[in-house]
Amino acid sequence: MRNTVRTITGGLCAALLAAGVLATQANAQQPPAPPDRAELAAALKAIPKAGTPGALAAVRDEAGRWRGTAGVRDIHGMQQPKPNGRFRIASISKTFTATLVLRLADEGKLALDDPVQEYLPGLLPYREPITVRQLLQHTSGMPRDLPLEHSWTSLPEVDTERFVHFDPEKVVELSTSQPLQFPPGTSWAYSNTGYTVLGLLVERLTGQPIERALRERITAPLGLRDTFLARDYPFLPGKAARGYEQLYDPSRGLTDVTTYNYSRFFGAGSMVSTARDLNRFFGALLRGELLSDGTLAQMKRTVPALDDKGDYAGFDYGLGLMRLPLDTVCAGATPSWGHGGDLPGFGSWSMHSETGERQITSTMTRDVTAGDAHTAHQTLLATEFCGHRPAPEADVASKPLSSITRTITLAPRTP
Repeated sequence: MRNTVRTITGGLCAALLAAGVLATQANAQQPPAPPDRAELAAALKAIPKAGTPGALAAVRDEAGRWRGTAGVRDIHGMQQPKPNGRFRIASISKTFTATLVLRLADEGKLALDDPVQEYLPGLLPYREPITVRQLLQHTSGMPRDLPLEHSWTSLPEVDTERFVHFDPEKVVELSTSQPLQFPPGTSWAYSNTGYTVLGLLVERLTGQPIERALRERITAPLGLRDTFLARDYPFLPGKAARGYEQLYDPSRGLTDVTTYNYSRFFGAGSMVSTARDLNRFFGALLRGELLSDGTLAQMKRTVPALDDKGDYAGFDYGLGLMRLPLDTVCAGATPSWGHGGDLPGFGSWSMHSETGERQITSTMTRDVTAGDAHTAHQTLLATEFCGHRPAPEADVASKPLSSITRTITLAPRTP
């Protein structure tokens, strides 16, 4: 999924250094008490007011469970979003794909430091060995996405290309017509292409479509009835949230982008889920119910993520898992673990304490053109982990909760 704007503000690096952020220090602190539910509700209601049709959230913490919705599910009606409505989780899919790969490592079917070329011979054109671990951690140097001639480059194209089919092998072939961004293992850069390769790796080693591997190893054992990889299936079944974008002149209103074929993102971002299912999945993952202790420890072994300028991006990345330091947003907050995801129509976060005792998953139903709604969404997430809404002077938008996984670049195609 391509960037629309910068992945995260570069100034965060200086803020973190000035704060002297160390993981060991953060982990030693006691987290703030859970927020009052009225504060969560107010923060949630602020998201539609900032420019998105609807929003929903599910929280589990020491004070119990809370679900909330705000705005409307459909701009042509007055119904609120359903608290457990399905939505597209975009790059949060990466944590599921990573978990499948790591389960295969636990089963002895692969070694993380083996070149992926050993398992998928002939798929990649590069001479340099690229390990499974590097793909999981975005240190492979693989191109981020499809080249521009096969990508969205204008907002109207998001509308007109909604039923374009991509085979994952073709995505890799087209994407790897571009050079590596850097020699494998020497830097960090977010790559959807890498996670498409990982999805193909799962299929090769299991002898199954990734949908079946996902069902047998994760969703069925955990009872995640509303979670699936959509691939070519363009619909959101049931009482799902509906996603919108401003793709044309404002006089034409918002365009419904709910129905969409996201096969181009395969194991990188084509899954559908609910807030409840995501909290259940991340809780099980972080409690050690899906992976061995040693493999989970490797999943949480992070490297600094870098922005487009090569500066620290304000978060760290493990093997399909983000670590977000929060003590620059509010005093005493401990790091959270999870992932964010952005696609046209849906901007989502699923964030959790280190062992899953405190959780929040939320989505808003406009993303690429949502503007200030992103800051309001980040404020909701900060409210849960800070124990209160951040002070007005807190620059939440330039802290670790800033959008990391935006999906498209709207640069003009070269002739």
